[in-house]
Amino acid sequence: MNFLPHKSPHSSTHFNLKGRKALIVTTSQATLDTVDAEGNTVKTGKATGVYASEMTEPYYAFVEAGMDVDLASIKGGNIPIEKLSLMPLVRTKTDSRFLKDNDFQKKANQSISIEDIDFTAYDIVFLSGGWGAAYDFAQSDELAKKISQAYAKDIVIGAVCHGPLGLVGAKKPDGTALVKGVKTTGVTNKQLKQLMVGDTPKHPETELRKLDSNYSSRTGLIDMFMSHIVVDEKHNIVTGQNQKCGVQAANHAMQLLSNRVK
Repeated sequence: MNFLPHKSPHSSTHFNLKGRKALIVTTSQATLDTVDAEGNTVKTGKATGVYASEMTEPYYAFVEAGMDVDLASIKGGNIPIEKLSLMPLVRTKTDSRFLKDNDFQKKANQSISIEDIDFTAYDIVFLSGGWGAAYDFAQSDELAKKISQAYAKDIVIGAVCHGPLGLVGAKKPDGTALVKGVKTTGVTNKQLKQLMVGDTPKHPETELRKLDSNYSSRTGLIDMFMSHIVVDEKHNIVTGQNQKCGVQAANHAMQLLSNRVK
C-alpha cells in the first residue's frame, strides 16, 4: 500500500492558503458513560471530551497557513475537553497557546452545531478525536449526511484518533460505505485496551475494518507513542492513528488542497 511518510511533508508555514476555509468538528460528549446488561446508559460522571491537541494542533496549522477556521461540534455550544489532555506533562505548545487565546476559546465555548453548517462551503473538514467521539460521531446521522455531502463535492477530509468514526456512517454517491476500499487508520484497539477505555461504544479500528476499509496501523510496546498517517489521494481523505498526529494530518490535508489550487 502506498502510504505517505509518517513525518509531515513540511510545516504549515510553507502553505499559502489565504482565503481558504477549514472546519474542525468535535464531539459534544462530556462523560465516559457505560452500558448495563439491559442496554441502558449508565452515567458515570467521569469527564471526557475532545483530546485537546487533536483540536488545537490542526487549528493553528490551518490558521498559520492563512485559512479561516470555524469550530463545530455535534450539538453546538461548549465543547468538552478531556482534562487529562491539558495536564502539564502532556500539554502541547498549541494547547498552551489555546489557553491564552481568547478568540479560540470563544469559538470552543460557542461552537456551531453541525446542523447549522454547510460542510461543502469549506475546503477542508477535519474530524478531531478524543474518547467523547466514541459516543456521538458514528451515531450521528447528521454528521454522516454532512460528510457524505462534503465527499461528493471533493472536499478534503481529515481525521485523527477517534475522529475517523465520523466517516463510518457516510456514503459515497453510489450508496456504498464511504470508507469501503479507502485507505484509513485510527486509534487501535490495542491502545484502547492499554488505556483501559475499551468499553466505549465504538472503536475506530473495529468499525473501519467492519466496513472493509483498507485499515492500517503502527503498533509497538505502547501504542499511544506510535505515529501513523495514511493519505488516500484518490478519495481526498487523510487519517491519523492517534493523538500524536494532529499536525501531520492537518499538513497532509493542506498538501492535498494545495495540489488542487496551484
